[in-house]
Amino acid sequence: MSDKPLTLAAVTGAHGVSGEVRLKLFGEGVDALKAIKSFNEGSLTLKKIRSDNKGGAIARFAEVSNRTSAEQLRGTALSVSREALPTLDEDEFYFSDLLDLAVVTDTGEAVGRVCAVENFGATDIVEIEKPDGKKFMVPLTKQAVPGWTTTELTISEDFWDR
Repeated sequence: MSDKPLTLAAVTGAHGVSGEVRLKLFGEGVDALKAIKSFNEGSLTLKKIRSDNKGGAIARFAEVSNRTSAEQLRGTALSVSREALPTLDEDEFYFSDLLDLAVVTDTGEAVGRVCAVENFGATDIVEIEKPDGKKFMVPLTKQAVPGWTTTELTISEDFWDR
C-alpha cells in the first residue's frame, strides 16, 4: 500500500559487553527477523538473533562491536523496505499501512484519523483520534471496519464513539 519503510523492531538497550542489543519486536517474532539481513537502508547488518524468552530478542549487528556502541543504538527503530518482506496474502496487511489514514463512517461522515493499531490477544484493534483529540478504539472486524483504501479507513456508523 505504501512505499515507506516498515518498522519491525526497536533497540531497547545493550545486552552484555560484546555489542549485543536487546530488541522490542513489533512483528511476527524472532523467526520473521531472521530472514532480514539489513536494516535502516543498509546501515545495520544482522549477524545473529535469538529469542530472549520474554517476547523480545537479542541481536548482534556487524557494525556494533562493544557495549558503548550498543548503548548508542538505544531507541533506534529497525526498519526495512516493503520489497524486503514477503508478499502479503489478500486478507493480510501491515499495521503501518493503517496508521494516519483518515477515518470516515460507512455513511461518509468524517471521524478522525487512525493513530494506533493494537492487538491485546483477541483481535486487532484500531485506535482513532477525533479532531478534538479524544480517542476511541474499534475492533478490526468486518462488522466494525468494512474496509480501507490507501487513504481512508471506513468504520460502521454503529461503532462510532461520538
